[in-house]
Parts: sequence; C-alpha cells; structure tokens
Amino acid sequence: MATRNIRTDGEEILRKVCRPVGEVTDRVKENLADMLETMELEKGVGIAAPQVGIMRRMFVAKPDLDGTPYYMIDPKIISEEGETIDDEGCLSVPGYVGTVKRPQKIVIEATNLDGERKTYTFEDFEARVMCHENDHLNGILYTDIATNIRTLEEAAEEAAKAEKNSGEQSSAEVKW
Repeated sequence: MATRNIRTDGEEILRKVCRPVGEVTDRVKENLADMLETMELEKGVGIAAPQVGIMRRMFVAKPDLDGTPYYMIDPKIISEEGETIDDEGCLSVPGYVGTVKRPQKIVIEATNLDGERKTYTFEDFEARVMCHENDHLNGILYTDIATNIRTLEEAAEEAAKAEKNSGEQSSAEVKW
C-alpha cells in the first residue's frame, strides 16, 4: 500500500465525471487500499477516486472511525428520503467547511471488493458521507451546493459559542 497525493479544489480532475470500474481487478483493490491508507493518514471519513487522480467510479468511506470501511465500486444511489442540514468539510478543500442539505436516509447499490453487487441503507451521518463521496464521482464538490462556507477557525468559533449556549458539539472538524 502507498499513500496518494490528494487533489485540491482548482484541479480540473475534480470537476470531471468518472468512468465505471467494471471488473474488480487486483489493480482496483490496490487503488482502494491506497485510498484507505491516504484517507486514514489525513484523518478523513471518506475519499473518492478522483481525489487521488483516478477517474473511476469508486470510493472508500469509514463514517465510524472504529468501524469497517465501505468500498463502493460503481455506486448508484437508488433512493433518498428525508432531509438533514449540517456542516461538511473535504480533504480536497482543506481549511474550510460549509453547510449542506442532504437526504436523511439513502439506499445505495455498489459492487464490493469481492465483485458482488450489494444494496446498503445508510442514515444520518453515514448517508451524508456516502452522498458526499458519490458527488465526487460526478465532478461535484460540496462547495457547489453549500451555504455559509467558512474557514475551520470561523466554524470552531461558531461551535464554541453554540456549545456554550446549548451544550452541543459541532461536526465542523470532520474531514471528508
């Protein structure tokens, strides 16, 4: 395994629609392993192939940092339900967060590392992560659909004020 360089906003590759993967080869598995290592090194919860310069429809997500990673190859969101609004960040847009409206629940179909097509249901934060990473495969960054984009420092100040007033903690520090 090896870590990869993360592409950042302004690089053309992040704005392109990825091609299908098709067959799960050893090379695909190696790329996904590299992506996971890169994501974990950067303390992210998800990373999509174009973020490391690969124009294929695949991503790795690990919404629960202590949990098992999800390898999503040729994913397709087949249903969405409800709505939530929360802050998101991105490894490809370092130092910023923005407020994004996402479905509260999704059903996504994807091929796993064994080449099997599976259906998964995700809710709340997990659904947000999957939608965020899936957007990358279509050339969409969270900043395209976000409101209130601000620096991490500004978000931390907001969170500290909100926490002081309500006792709640913000998700602004999560990296995608």
